[in-house]
Amino acid sequence: MTTPTPPTFDPANYKQTTREQWETAAVAWHRWAPTLRSWLGPATERMLELAQVRSGCRVLDVAAGAGDQTLQAAELVGPGGSVLATDISPAILEFAAAEARRAGHSNVTTRVMDGENLDVSDGSFDAVISRVGLIYFPDQQRALREMHRVLVPGGRVAAIVYASADKNGFFSVPVSIVRGAAKLGAPLPGQPGPFSLGAEGAIEAAFTRAGFRDVKSERVEAPLRMRSAEECLRFEKESFGALHQMLSVLTPSEREATWAEVGNALREFERGADGFVGPCQLVIAVGTK
Repeated sequence: MTTPTPPTFDPANYKQTTREQWETAAVAWHRWAPTLRSWLGPATERMLELAQVRSGCRVLDVAAGAGDQTLQAAELVGPGGSVLATDISPAILEFAAAEARRAGHSNVTTRVMDGENLDVSDGSFDAVISRVGLIYFPDQQRALREMHRVLVPGGRVAAIVYASADKNGFFSVPVSIVRGAAKLGAPLPGQPGPFSLGAEGAIEAAFTRAGFRDVKSERVEAPLRMRSAEECLRFEKESFGALHQMLSVLTPSEREATWAEVGNALREFERGADGFVGPCQLVIAVGTK
């Protein structure tokens, strides 16, 4: 009797479905921009501070999405600096470009680019940033080595990732429900995901293996505050590509039933007059080339 071959992770297929999901979710993700700024803005400011983003800097934003953090970086570097926002999804980058134009940031450009294969010259940036993007790369080491390559000597990379699942109930509770409904089981070895760098020491070790020095990290509380669990459900249902990716194996009716279960579970984070307060802890890491 032959032993069944265990399932393996297919990075090429994962990238393709990731691109497709963000192409679909781009409009909604941009629509929720004020929520994203309120929720992630303070951590982003700290990321930019740790990366030493300042007037005149050349900054690369990897997995930039709709570009909220791109705009924060552009304000800091001023007209004498520049920010290149990159992402695997053309549709979501269109919003980043449009918002940069609307804000008058002529120092921002956008390019569709795979973060594991950065099509830019060696040593061409003073800082590289990535906000909740590195966790979704199939080959995180390759992405970090590429970031290292494109930095000038002494340049810094800074990234924000989610801490462990138990510290991020607003996301881990839906993920658990969705994984169960889709019968996905535990993540396969090497599989990316929202909490793939959240364990103590994980992102620091990843930075060090990629060749960065003076690596350090900070853990910050960043609760997701909304009016209600229903609003949070709408936020995640409309714009969280990772959840949609896992739900893709279900029928439409099964997906709706799963979303209903997620909505019920999120009610545990409602706090009366304070509304919905979703637990969220972020890790901000920095390393120097």
